[in-house]
Amino acid sequence: MRTHVARKRFGQNFLVDQQVIAAIIDQLAVQRDETVVEIGPGLAALTAPLSRRLDHLHVVEIDRDIVARLAKSYPTEQLTVHAGDALVFDFGRLASAAGGQLRIVGNLPYNISTPLLFHLAGYGTCVRDMHFMLQREVVERMVAEPGSGDVGRLTVMLQYRFVVERLLDVPPEAFDPAPKVHSALVRLIPRPPEALSVVNEAHFAALVAAAFRQRRKMLRNSLRGILDEDQLAALGVSPTCRAEELSVADYVRLANTLT
Repeated sequence: MRTHVARKRFGQNFLVDQQVIAAIIDQLAVQRDETVVEIGPGLAALTAPLSRRLDHLHVVEIDRDIVARLAKSYPTEQLTVHAGDALVFDFGRLASAAGGQLRIVGNLPYNISTPLLFHLAGYGTCVRDMHFMLQREVVERMVAEPGSGDVGRLTVMLQYRFVVERLLDVPPEAFDPAPKVHSALVRLIPRPPEALSVVNEAHFAALVAAAFRQRRKMLRNSLRGILDEDQLAALGVSPTCRAEELSVADYVRLANTLT
């Protein structure tokens, strides 16, 4: 029986549906000697089956009560608990030790999912893959195609670095307490370094942010001061387009002209 009370400030919704848990574990298909880090282990719904399949598991947890609970339940040779905030955790340390083959998984707190995804995107070049449970609406933005109303800054920044795949939908009743939204499991696989053609990452990020800051504006207005109408037209982009109509390749091409 669960004795830990979910805390809203940590966005805690604990996965309890055994069929969903089994489906996630099947999707992960971990091998015993792999280096895996789980974000937000909570009441060990994924931690328990993962630890049975791995020689060693890392977890990142901010809730001190859960940290203590995990420390009592698992020996240190089986589980390393990194107490702290995943938003500032240096996943690069684990990735270096894993030789760039780190795997990251988690039922991410929905209240910080977007900033956490941007933080994790910075480690795209040193991980093997990432699997996350997220609010379905966020996953729809992550996999959106150009022209869709779901396309946003998150779409472009993640799809540039990763192949993003929606794996399965999860209903609210799979959690305790049940969230007011549906959820989905998503997989992110880093693109090879040779596919990352942005010349200046800062220019790329600034351009994408400007384009979506006022997403209903035409690009000739939202990108004013960055690229003018003639420059857009010369690059094959209509100045009257809106941000969601461009592909990731379009944004890369526009950003590279700024360098």
